[in-house]
Amino acid sequence: MAKKVLIAEDEPSIVTSLEFLMQHGGYEVRIARDGDEALRLAEQFVPDLILLDVMMPRTSGYEVCRRLRERQVFRHMKIVILSARGREAEVSKGLASGADAYITKPFSSRDLMALVGALLEEGTAPGLA
Repeated sequence: MAKKVLIAEDEPSIVTSLEFLMQHGGYEVRIARDGDEALRLAEQFVPDLILLDVMMPRTSGYEVCRRLRERQVFRHMKIVILSARGREAEVSKGLASGADAYITKPFSSRDLMALVGALLEEGTAPGLA
């Protein structure tokens, strides 16, 4: 059974790229284009991993991450924050909100796929900045 990945991103070109990468990697994919939709889809789809943009309409990625981490049912879920903001304070904020990893845009497709694979297969991976 394929692992499930939720992509929470509002930039269409990034959504297209991430969706292609994840599907090509054999993952079942759903797309959320704002924070509220990400929370709804997390409830319905119960993904194994979320690729979560920080700056989204309605509810920020940090808030989505924090809310998901409050619920026991989502504790197994891996959360990778994707952000154009790469300052140390932003990375720290993302990891403090409960993310398993933080990747700064633009990112390497190969590095992202390696991280996703590591998080879903071994369950742990180093937080990248």
